[in-house]
Parts: sequence; C-alpha cells; structure tokens
Amino acid sequence: MSPAAASSVARQEGGSRRLILDHAARLLRSNGYHQTSLREIAEAVGIRKASLYHHFASKEEIVEAVVNDGVRRVHEAVAAALAAAGEADPRRRLAAAIAAHLSALHGHSDYTCASIKVFSFGDNPTPESVRRIRRDYEDVWRSLIEELAGTGALAAGAAPERLRLFLLGAMNGSVDWYREGRFDIAQLADELAALVAPVKAGRES
Repeated sequence: MSPAAASSVARQEGGSRRLILDHAARLLRSNGYHQTSLREIAEAVGIRKASLYHHFASKEEIVEAVVNDGVRRVHEAVAAALAAAGEADPRRRLAAAIAAHLSALHGHSDYTCASIKVFSFGDNPTPESVRRIRRDYEDVWRSLIEELAGTGALAAGAAPERLRLFLLGAMNGSVDWYREGRFDIAQLADELAALVAPVKAGRES
C-alpha cells in the first residue's frame, strides 16, 4: 500500500472511530452505562455489532474513551481560563474557572455529560486512565481552593477539601437542571463563587 493510500485508510478509520464515540456519548448521556449496549451503539452508527470490534475491543473501552474525552475537554477549558486570568484576584480566578467548567460541560454536552453520568463500569473496575485523568483535573481545583484558603477568602470555618467536593458536585449536578437560555453561566459562576468565597464587606468581587 502506498503512503498516500495508507494515510487515506488511517483517516477513514479515525473518522469511523470518532463516529462510534459520538453516538456512544449520546447514548451514554441519555441512558447511562447499564442501559447502553454495543448493539444499540452499532445500530446508531449504522454498522453491524461485529464491526465495532475493528475499532474497540469492548464496550468498556468505548466508555473509557468517551469519559476521558469528556473530562479532557472540561480540563482544557478551565486551564485556559485560569491562564487567561493570570494573577487576578483569587476569587476572580475562581469565578473564571467555574464559568469555564460550566461552559465546557454544556458546550460539549454529550461527551461531558456522559463523563459525569457514567459513574461506574458495571462489574468491571474503573480503568486506571479514567482515575488518572479525573485525578489530574481534580488537582486543578484542589490547588485553586488552597490558593483561596491562603488569602483568607474562603467561608469562615470551611474545610478546603469539603468545599472542593461541594463545588465540583454542584457544577456537575447542573447536568440535571441547566437549560440554555434559562440560566446565565456568568451569573451562575458568580453565585457559586460567592458560596465558596463570600465577598467581604468593602471588597470588590
């Protein structure tokens, strides 16, 4: 096979793989892990179930790819927002990170919502790649909350780790109630930031 032909085949295979993941993400978002089968994914793509095995070894491998893509998209958005915020006031950095998380979560909704709704891999252990990618992203928030704690900006008596868990839970829980046009993400970000790091009297938000 010539190099040009090999490149064409690679592009086709990459496109087929992404198509499978796109449909899997939509089904996982709607139905969850247990109610999404390989047969349903194949039917959505328009191929035979056996053809899925040309691209993925198992349903778990498909779910792993969808979940990791979803987490990466949110992580990249938050990292970019924090980089753009630079050395701004820590509370402003917090609000920027929350807005980026929410925007990415709902802007890439099938992948990102699926990554939140798929809490387990059935009877199989959660893949190490999923644990690692989630841990890396959670570390961003751990550092941000610690930054706020260092400036005395957190709510009085609040434990940083519990606040981090509360904040991530609140943001991810929005997949159940957020509707575009009904809520303003910037406003939601400011309100969540105020719960974690209340604006003190005489201080700008």
